[in-house]
Amino acid sequence: MTEAGWEHHADWWQREFTEGADPEYVEQILPLALTWLDGFDRVLDIGTGEGQLARALRGAHGSALVGIDPTANQIAEARRRGGGVSYARAGAMDLPFGHASFDAAVACLVFEHIDELDRAVGEVARVLRPGGRFVLMLNHPLLQTPGSGWIDDQILDPPEQYWRIGPYLSEGSTLEQVEAGVYIRFVHRPLGRYLNAMADAGLTFERLLEPAPPPGFLARAPEYDQAGSIPRLAVVVARRAPWSPGPVSRMGG
Repeated sequence: MTEAGWEHHADWWQREFTEGADPEYVEQILPLALTWLDGFDRVLDIGTGEGQLARALRGAHGSALVGIDPTANQIAEARRRGGGVSYARAGAMDLPFGHASFDAAVACLVFEHIDELDRAVGEVARVLRPGGRFVLMLNHPLLQTPGSGWIDDQILDPPEQYWRIGPYLSEGSTLEQVEAGVYIRFVHRPLGRYLNAMADAGLTFERLLEPAPPPGFLARAPEYDQAGSIPRLAVVVARRAPWSPGPVSRMGG
């Protein structure tokens, strides 16, 4: 889905994934973000959408939250919902902030839709203070590999159910139908591609989390009895190296 597509389908996102509608956000994504961003005073939420993650962080920790998103409809809704967060319309490739402006940054289910990964990660490193934390949450690349999916093989005796993995090492984009009339463009990359982009930008790796799907999601998919063994989310936690000046872009401060 292009930026125009996100504008057109902003209401779909707001309806299906916010205000308690999605168990993965409620039971997993929001708690993980609250845990790993606790103690940071000024936080940037990249690809904030209508702001639910930013509002949660603001409400739980009292941090100074700034949310950015390139979608005008999302930013308008985020401002309407309020929550003490400052919002701006901007994309990840050109963050409109000076060097070392934030203590932490989070990007939740955003970077798998971005073509210029290295530029976006470089911008994150630039706006983080030395020692600042970056929390990157992804639809797990295992799931987003083109051609991947559940196989329920009833021909075998006994029947088998497993997750088929497509060409994992090949980078590329696909347009996926996630609901009738709603198509989203995903850019598939191996997980190592994200880690190496962070290292090249001066971000040092802290932790990789691959949590099992939460109970609320599994309850919605009882037909997949092996779903609990396949991670749907990957969380990479990194720090801006205190000794690194970080990459410099044209948006310097």
